[in-house]
Amino acid sequence: MNHGPAFRWRKSSFSSSGAECVEVASAGRGAVRDSKNPDGPTIRTDLHALVCAAKAGRFDH
Repeated sequence: MNHGPAFRWRKSSFSSSGAECVEVASAGRGAVRDSKNPDGPTIRTDLHALVCAAKAGRFDH
């Protein structure tokens, strides 16, 4: 699902090595998508809360 010009997608600087990554966009609440599938599904989320959870290790296995 392409969200058109309302979303300005940004990719991590670490993705230049060809690594798999996600992209984020700030438009209202925010969104996340898989960089390998830019026309695929997106997750609308509070980006600040997502970053805080990642930094706290809540997504570690």
